[in-house]
Amino acid sequence: MSLLERNSIGRDTRLCMSLSGRPGNAGSRLHNWLYGHYGLDCVYKSFSTSDIAAAVGGIRALGIRGCAVSMPFKEAVIPMLDGLAASARAIGSVNTIVNDDGVLTGYNTDYVAVRDLLTRRGIDPAMPFLLRGSGGMAKAVIAALRDSGFLRGTIIARNRQNGPALAARYGFDWREDMPASGAPLLINVTPLGMEGVEADRLAFPAGQVEACDIAFDVVAQPADTPFMRAAQAAGKMTISGAEVIVLQAIEQFVLYTGVRPDAKAVARAAAFAHGDEVAEKLREA
Repeated sequence: MSLLERNSIGRDTRLCMSLSGRPGNAGSRLHNWLYGHYGLDCVYKSFSTSDIAAAVGGIRALGIRGCAVSMPFKEAVIPMLDGLAASARAIGSVNTIVNDDGVLTGYNTDYVAVRDLLTRRGIDPAMPFLLRGSGGMAKAVIAALRDSGFLRGTIIARNRQNGPALAARYGFDWREDMPASGAPLLINVTPLGMEGVEADRLAFPAGQVEACDIAFDVVAQPADTPFMRAAQAAGKMTISGAEVIVLQAIEQFVLYTGVRPDAKAVARAAAFAHGDEVAEKLREA
């Protein structure tokens, strides 16, 4: 059943949603395409909120099946949930809430997506990295790096509480300021390059981008951040936030519906939500 063929939304339709400080359309497009493709009576809608506690209460009270959680709510929602899956408990960050008859459980599918991408791209864990950021998404990325065998890395974070704590927890170095020299693998886990006031900012100095081998950006709105454009122009391997968001959304879709999309459906949904380039990268990986 295509999106155009789906029946009208009724009382039995299951609602899934997302909560983000800067909601976009890509997640809604991907989930809704898959619902239509598999003939599921579900609908997905993105939201923002100034009252996260009330929003999470609404998930429980209204029987909303699942909710994706983005910045800046990934850590704030934890006290409002009934339990955490192992992924979210270990990391201390939630990007997915599943509602089972009023019982809310937090998961972290960002971790799964990043770990999967590192494997798919065949990135050597002996490669040193610089990672910029120390928020909820940074926790997932750092944990995925550590569990994938990466041992040599530096976290760059101005937050003097989160940065050192995150580095110490996973055995990496921390520094507050950008070092003069870069690393073969550069990873941006900050809003730099995201739509809005920081859209034109480069996550790493141009010289470091020129000298790196791989550029990895978790920003998905837009996927072609200044960091990604500079790396592509320099002929570097790139991993975009759109790739991360597709793979983590697929894991959310499985949690919400119990259906595991096949590779062809994933590529078609990715193309519908993010364009052919992202779909092709996922096919090749």
